[in-house]
Amino acid sequence: MIIPAEFPELKLLAWNRDPTRPITAAEVFALYERNWRFVDRNHLTEPETALIRDLTERFGHGELLVS
Repeated sequence: MIIPAEFPELKLLAWNRDPTRPITAAEVFALYERNWRFVDRNHLTEPETALIRDLTERFGHGELLVS
């Protein structure tokens, strides 16, 4: 389970829900994937970049969102 409030860009994507409520990794990946155009890559922290890479490896079928 991942807490959106711990990742700045994810927290912004989760604007319509409680960002302190944990959500599954699959839900987080789907949220990033659906809303990638709104993610400011210049504001991604190292932990958030690592999270995105991990999620992409697990759920992205080889397609990286972050290079």
